[in-house]
Amino acid sequence: MVRFVLVRPRVPENVGAAARVLRNFGHADWVLVDPERLDLSAARRMAVGAEDLLDGVPVVPRLDDAVQDCAWVVGTDSRRVRGRPPLDPEELAGALGEQPPRGRTALVFGGERDGLRAGELARCDALSRIPASSPQPSLNLAQAVAVYAFTLRPRARPARSAPAAPPAVADDGELLRVEGSLREALSAGGFLRGPERHAVRDLFHTLRRSRLTRREARLWIAALLRVARRENA
Repeated sequence: MVRFVLVRPRVPENVGAAARVLRNFGHADWVLVDPERLDLSAARRMAVGAEDLLDGVPVVPRLDDAVQDCAWVVGTDSRRVRGRPPLDPEELAGALGEQPPRGRTALVFGGERDGLRAGELARCDALSRIPASSPQPSLNLAQAVAVYAFTLRPRARPARSAPAAPPAVADDGELLRVEGSLREALSAGGFLRGPERHAVRDLFHTLRRSRLTRREARLWIAALLRVARRENA
């Protein structure tokens, strides 16, 4: 299942249009993060046939709150990030069909003004980009949601015979606890001296990419905390 996460949307009509296209293509899981204004009357004019979806959308203050129960977090952005090749929508659909994450996938869209910020892109497990003409590479927010909603519509991914249930994957909240334990262990061991900069984030990305199971996440937390306590003793 895919959750559509709209971060800092500021145009009510875009929010309403997003609700409509989600309903068009069979999606119902979406969240608004820190919307700059939420004029439901303006949004409802665009949410034809999806007024209930608009009225029931959860609103949370932080991206962490929107994705903490997700197994895979994919950020969308028209910019290219060095060292992180983006998946186009079809490639993303293929990844979800061939090797589906053992849990919910969050697809994160930035606001109309500035897109996703550097820290938000950094915390995503993968990036996706709609290939567009270079003179105008960015799409309107509702248009971008429509492209992904169509490409990732549930019936577009062929059903597969279910093998034995795989181990439950660690969700984003559990991964953040692993990251905190890693930071504590590196600080206790003297690896972190002065400003942290990107050291913990870069090391932790290797664990994010491995798609830890919940059991593996618990083992990492226990091991790292044991190391930290021993160094502090």
